[in-house]
Amino acid sequence: MSFDIRYSEMDDLAFLERMFADPKACDDFPFGMLEKDEAIKNWIGFSRFKASLTGMKEGVPCAVGTLFLMPYKKVAHQASLYLIVDPKCRREGIGTSMVRNLAHLAKTRFRLECVNVEFYQPSHMEPLLKKLNFTPVFRQENFVKTDGQSRPRVVMVQWL
Repeated sequence: MSFDIRYSEMDDLAFLERMFADPKACDDFPFGMLEKDEAIKNWIGFSRFKASLTGMKEGVPCAVGTLFLMPYKKVAHQASLYLIVDPKCRREGIGTSMVRNLAHLAKTRFRLECVNVEFYQPSHMEPLLKKLNFTPVFRQENFVKTDGQSRPRVVMVQWL
């Protein structure tokens, strides 16, 4: 399947809003209803710094990945990486390509030393991150409850 990747634009907020309205798409993000609006505005806000990429399939956004840059000098050598892929486009290679491109962007444009990803098991992200040589940093049991179920939090890192 062919797709393109470009820098995200503020207009990509509409895609994020659509994805966060779909429980299957946003299962890695345990935001409450009130938190979602602020979280996705913050997420797309990094597009101002060219720290966000949008995957396009047939001219339509199908994924957004963002480096959450740190504002303080002591921690500016790392960033958190967030990625959301339309469930209809998963397992087509877009997620892999997005993470690779974001890691390259982190290393070359922002001169970061590492990127980390936080997710809640079970997660579709875990096999992808393992394939791309992310290593586990820690696992915290019963970190979040969604739909009455406790889910562990996992943080993985890739050193650049």
